[in-house]
Amino acid sequence: MLRSQSSIRVFASIARRRYSTAVIRDEFFESAVALTISRNCCMIAMADAAAKESNMTRRPDSKTLSQQRYTQYADGYVTSETHARGSDLDRLLAIAEPQSHWCMLDVATGGGHTALKFAPHVGHVIASDLTPRMLEKAEEFIVKERGAGNVSFRQADAENLPFEDAQFDLVTCRIAPHHFPNAQAFVRECARVLKQGGLLLLQDQLLPDDQEAARFVDDFERLRDPSHHRAFNTAEWRAMFAGAGIALEHSEEYIKRHDFLDWARRQGNDEETIAELIRMLREAAPIARDWMDPRHWGRESATFVNRHILMRGRAN
Repeated sequence: MLRSQSSIRVFASIARRRYSTAVIRDEFFESAVALTISRNCCMIAMADAAAKESNMTRRPDSKTLSQQRYTQYADGYVTSETHARGSDLDRLLAIAEPQSHWCMLDVATGGGHTALKFAPHVGHVIASDLTPRMLEKAEEFIVKERGAGNVSFRQADAENLPFEDAQFDLVTCRIAPHHFPNAQAFVRECARVLKQGGLLLLQDQLLPDDQEAARFVDDFERLRDPSHHRAFNTAEWRAMFAGAGIALEHSEEYIKRHDFLDWARRQGNDEETIAELIRMLREAAPIARDWMDPRHWGRESATFVNRHILMRGRAN
């Protein structure tokens, strides 16, 4: 599939950020991209193939990249207002209707906010994450600062959970699956570790059904955070639940409005990257702009929307 000019500019910006040790002059890189655009379909396909080969040999895999970035930015995710105090946490609690005897697993706990929210309402919570540093900060926040006594911590890969079959009454995962290389494997693992009749409660970024708009949203997110793998639309999430044998009982959309500069700087974006993000959304197709609903764009007070999906499914 041919890349749009917007996608090529995103690739150029990401490449410069990831391969900072390579001797690549901006003027040369952008001239090469412009030349590629002007050539025929065959030449563009060859350039795409070369780019993929380069990525395979030079780019860390997405899990390694996630560990690197969330080791570096762990503190910011513990203190993040949008993660710590979002009303979506209240909504998740209401949807789950947790019971005091339940054993719960929180996958990709990040700063630990979901685990902390549910801890007073269940018997025990295991907060898991791929990144050891993230787990350390979550434990410091949940146990040392908030005094929760029924939360333990375990390093875990969401696609290969180190737990026995049928161990948990509830598995939660909030605003994380877009980092997973194989989201279907993650859902299957959740189904495996849930008891019969146990609940999977999931929240993540939602993509529009329009393919071009969806590609733009993923490109925008990936420029800000290269460990972003991909998000999904409602139909894709429903199919993953069904494929894992989890019966979907509830689904709703939830809108989170972000302060743009806070959102960008939480991932350490420099001024060049921030300027590119501003340009991208300013020049986006109307359907993508409507989906992200930017306000005061280009100003200090700029905001935009992340649309999320909240889902509750029951293990068969």
